[in-house]
Amino acid sequence: MVRPVCSVIVAVYNGAAFLPQCLDSLMAQTLDGVEVIVADDASTDATPEVLADYAARYDTIRTLHLDENHGQAYARNQALKLAQGDYICFLDADDWYDRDALRQAVDVFSRHAHTDCVLFDVVQWFDDHHQQRIPLPQFEVMSGYEAFSESLSWAIHGVYMARRALYDRYPYDDSCRAYSDDNTTRLHYYISREVRPCGGLYYYRQHEASVTHKAGLRHFDYLRANESMRRQLIDLAVGDDVLRRYENQRWLVLVDCWRFYFIHRQHMTPHDRRAARAEMKRVWKTIDTTTLEPRNKWKLGYMPLRPSWRLFCLQEELYFTLKRWLRRL
Repeated sequence: MVRPVCSVIVAVYNGAAFLPQCLDSLMAQTLDGVEVIVADDASTDATPEVLADYAARYDTIRTLHLDENHGQAYARNQALKLAQGDYICFLDADDWYDRDALRQAVDVFSRHAHTDCVLFDVVQWFDDHHQQRIPLPQFEVMSGYEAFSESLSWAIHGVYMARRALYDRYPYDDSCRAYSDDNTTRLHYYISREVRPCGGLYYYRQHEASVTHKAGLRHFDYLRANESMRRQLIDLAVGDDVLRRYENQRWLVLVDCWRFYFIHRQHMTPHDRRAARAEMKRVWKTIDTTTLEPRNKWKLGYMPLRPSWRLFCLQEELYFTLKRWLRRL
């Protein structure tokens, strides 16, 4: 059997409604040598039947079915164990690629021997069928450190193809059920020699079923995912400048989690509200405030106000109430 050029990892949970469009886009790729590995994360809808149909029709699609639901990162890692391609990328089950996207990415690798990650262009697709491209800074090539730095604020996104060696070294961070896979993207960028764009299109469906739109405790996994990222950076022995920048990012995420809590708490159970506040308080205590930049700690809404958690909470309430009154929330 000829080794595939590219392996596409698809993790799916109850995605029967959109999975055919996802898989059809992969079967229509102009690149030869694409293998597709789909991990069904214990779906309870018709996803197994859809996968059985496609696997019967296409020998380039391989499937595996997990007995328990573990989350996207874990499911992707199970699929990675089967991947044989020289290059690896992911496709969410409700998204799709333009038919020439994978070929464009592989062409960049072929032309540039030191490139380890290639970014796709991402187009958001909304339920009313309008679309909007996510802007990327104009660049031909970035160093791995530059790409890592840009990913801290997601000035560049995390939709890319990478050499399999990067996944061998850093598979998906599955320490949390949500958000920790972002850590893998940042680590891949950090250890890359070069990162380049390719122009191939990834269509990213926007709908209310997304975890980022759900008012629940899962959103606060972002805080634990950030802690996992910090531990991995320390293990990498990165410089103090990197750790300072990431600590500032952790602080901004904490404030953003309070924003989410302020907006959505009326839809959360009393137990979840208490748990969310307890998690934010725990992380608030761990932030090294001496590393925070002045712009991140000397303005309303962002002042740490140690050692008073109650005063910090009052600040957040005032800040987001004012933003709501000014219709900026």
